Amino acid sequence: MANFIIQGGKEITGEIAVSGSKNSTLPALAASLLFQNPIEFKNIPQIEDIFRMQELMSSIEINHTIDTALVRKFRGSVLAIGPYVARFGLASFPHPGGCKIGARPIDMFIHGWEAMGARCFIPPRVERGDGLYSVDTTSGLMGCDYAFRVSSVTGTESMIMTAVLATGTTILRNCAKEPEVIALADFLNNNGAKISGVGTSEITIEGRGGKLLDSNVPFVAPPDRIEAGSFILLGALTSPKLVVRGCILSEQKALIDVLDRAGVSIDIRGNEIAVSKPSALRPFHIRTEEFPGFPTDLQAPATILATQAEGESIIEETIFESRLTYVADLNRMGANIMVHSPRRATVVGKTELRGSRLLSPDIRAGLAFIFASLIANGESIIGEAYQVDRGYEKIDDRLRAVGADIIRQ
Repeated sequence: MANFIIQGGKEITGEIAVSGSKNSTLPALAASLLFQNPIEFKNIPQIEDIFRMQELMSSIEINHTIDTALVRKFRGSVLAIGPYVARFGLASFPHPGGCKIGARPIDMFIHGWEAMGARCFIPPRVERGDGLYSVDTTSGLMGCDYAFRVSSVTGTESMIMTAVLATGTTILRNCAKEPEVIALADFLNNNGAKISGVGTSEITIEGRGGKLLDSNVPFVAPPDRIEAGSFILLGALTSPKLVVRGCILSEQKALIDVLDRAGVSIDIRGNEIAVSKPSALRPFHIRTEEFPGFPTDLQAPATILATQAEGESIIEETIFESRLTYVADLNRMGANIMVHSPRRATVVGKTELRGSRLLSPDIRAGLAFIFASLIANGESIIGEAYQVDRGYEKIDDRLRAVGADIIRQ
């Protein structure tokens, strides 16, 4: 398994472009099961999770079966199940893999499919890797009125795709409002689906009664808002001036509000955001929330920034209960972070960080470790580079282009 080797203390400056959105591309790839002809994909990121989804779609196309080994490798694989059962009628699959950031049950998927007429079986220890889920829709899927217990991006996307091929009208309530949901619905509507209300908590889908879509309009991945936010945080952390190209301003408002209160210099020109490290960074408070709130996927790099603020910053994680486990490694680097509960921490700064040996625990914490290493004194070695590669395209090459001393070995 490859490592990143980083020499800290180098000045980061220049321009860096945002890649296509991982979290928009994954459901669009899964949605290819709803089409009778091939889809053209543009601007999609060349990252490991996308490669795995492409492999999963290829195996389904060839064998009309679900590759259980691939499902176990990444969380996004669950997006394929809804359109698969809507088209083929019967599926068996394990609990999907992915980042270990807390319990990630798929009960809302199961309950949604059951509301549409599916017969589902859940083995008692399936979330621990034992047994396979079974979903049978051979009797047909019917439109329904379904309310999500909690707002879920992948749950909303899955039910939208399933409902497209159902018979009748489906109303989904307490839906996620994230831009990725809007991108999926826009793509499907451009190719014949009838989905309304996207971007609100209530979405209506007029089902096609099993009739597949006809692809005429390609899927073009929008900029990745999490990558854009991460690079904005990198500029605030390290740079006299870092220009992040390919940003959608409306998707960065929660982050920009935090950085503005922290004293970070931000210059916005169209889809470019220029960020400069302040001479003195003020402490700040973040609380992760569903869109348009502060994204959970920016929590870890924001915590790195908090180590350089002069005073106490508060980090609250409301989405995933195990997303602060990486903090122990930061403390070994010299950070002063007190974890009060699995969901709340206080960061006391400003602290000098020391180079260290680390393992990437998940996609987002892995990138945060890279950021911490870039400002640390000395050398850091970050193992499990694959975790970062799952979410960020050629991150070492791109950071090296703006001054980072980082190699892959």
